[in-house]
Amino acid sequence: MPVERIPSPVFETRASGKLLLTGEYFVLDGALALALPLRFGQTLRVMPTDTPGQLSWTSIDADGEAWFQASFELPGLAPTGSSDDKTAATLAAILRACRAQQPDFLSPKQGLAVQTQNDFPRQWGLGTSSTLIAALGRWSGADPYRVLFDTLGGSGYDIACAYAEGPILYRLSGRMPEVEPVGFSPAFSDALYFVYLGQKQDSRLGIRRYRDQVAGDAGLIGTVSALTERFLVARSIAELEAVVHEHEMLIGQALGLPRAKDLYFSDFGGEIKSLGAWGGDFVLAGSTRAEAETRVYFAEKGFDTVLRWDEMIA
Repeated sequence: MPVERIPSPVFETRASGKLLLTGEYFVLDGALALALPLRFGQTLRVMPTDTPGQLSWTSIDADGEAWFQASFELPGLAPTGSSDDKTAATLAAILRACRAQQPDFLSPKQGLAVQTQNDFPRQWGLGTSSTLIAALGRWSGADPYRVLFDTLGGSGYDIACAYAEGPILYRLSGRMPEVEPVGFSPAFSDALYFVYLGQKQDSRLGIRRYRDQVAGDAGLIGTVSALTERFLVARSIAELEAVVHEHEMLIGQALGLPRAKDLYFSDFGGEIKSLGAWGGDFVLAGSTRAEAETRVYFAEKGFDTVLRWDEMIA
């Protein structure tokens, strides 16, 4: 009996997830931010099919289960079936934004099956959308920053992280991203942990709150940029924690939001820094305790997902 031939991918790429260590919402208005590409990411594979004029799509989570499936007609990209209409509409908009830059992308003469797979749980908030847009930029030849700005919005730092080889300083000048690779590998990284809070936040709601509260404050933007520079050159956990404390107090007061430390870890001996949208996803914790003791502390608070620096950062 002949062995069925499995077609080779016509395109394959992997984009890294991201974390923003400093800058938070202020990066939207030109603040200097420190961002890190992660060990976790998303792979995109494109396979040929025998059905011209049709694109099928399957998105797989870290557990190997499909969380989204859809099919689209080409070239119009109208969904012909999907497991989630809202996700299908968003995906179609992103694909159209790619084709607006590259008109030959997704020709009706093609039949294609796309599969994406995260190697991190989507609820962690490490960049399911940004890694997808970056990967689609690689496939289509479109500028992924323009695709992001034309569809989901945001600062673009997550796009910069997707194919970065290490930590970056990121600044947005108008709609022009400025990306500078930097050396950031703290000698005290064994005292740094990432703790998952399990409270998924909507980044767009956080951005709206920022816009309503403090957007465009040049003084605050300058202060946040200075804190990023101090964060980058901290030579001890004590120096870093001093910067974290100032950064958290500044952002909290500007947005009118409580710090994660005040909400969950008021008796923690070290400092806690929110990452991304305040109130959810991960926080950075500086701890001089032994690793086992640190993990017990967070577990007793109900937070079991604790990753060391070297488990998270590429």
